[in-house]
Amino acid sequence: MKKSILIFAALILFTACFPVRSNAIPLTPIQVLIDVGHGGVDSGTSFGDLHEKDINLAIAKQLYQELTNAGYRVAMNRQEDVALSDDNRWLNSRSRHLRDLAQRKNLAKELVPQMMLSLHVNWSKDKRRRGPAVLYQSNEQSYMLAQLIQDSLNKMAGTQDKPVKGGTYYVLRHTYCPTVIVEMGFISNGADREMLTSPKGQEKIAQAIKTAVSEYAILTGNLKMEGRIEESFWKGLMERLTN
Repeated sequence: MKKSILIFAALILFTACFPVRSNAIPLTPIQVLIDVGHGGVDSGTSFGDLHEKDINLAIAKQLYQELTNAGYRVAMNRQEDVALSDDNRWLNSRSRHLRDLAQRKNLAKELVPQMMLSLHVNWSKDKRRRGPAVLYQSNEQSYMLAQLIQDSLNKMAGTQDKPVKGGTYYVLRHTYCPTVIVEMGFISNGADREMLTSPKGQEKIAQAIKTAVSEYAILTGNLKMEGRIEESFWKGLMERLTN
């Protein structure tokens, strides 16, 4: 039922070109902001000498290249191993974590992107748990973006998970554009760990997210697509949504 509603809504948006319900200014200089999770003293989750912050950055760089090559204007909020909290000298708080989150929020406010993709890596005590998970805000745009990214990553990973509403997450509650948190896999699972750390696996993850961003752009008309939309691309998208 949910999938039918999504397809119906997508077709309405595509054919009628309804304006997007967002505070983001249409066709702003930055279309996609990649929020690179953790960094610096904040390593995120880990497995042995593998740290989430490094995986997030490696895949973010790959995603930046994929999206840029596809014609989008993209920004990353960190391009090296740094803690964004170090740049936050305006928030009077002793909490490094809160300063980090607030700095991410403030950068998004200043750049006014049309979407933000927050990249992260999962961990579980149960080593059998695997697969990507996408968390979304309480709005239609974020849900649609999450659904498309989740579907694209599921296809890559051979999983069937659904996107999850992430109401308690700071990044989802305090941003000014459609935002999703992309948990790209479990570092605690061997198969996911190989995908997350190998150059080929990182490329596949980045390509899957890029594909979903392009689908979202077509369905909403929110992002400018470079060139003509191929009939085969649109047909393939609709087949994925209906299967």
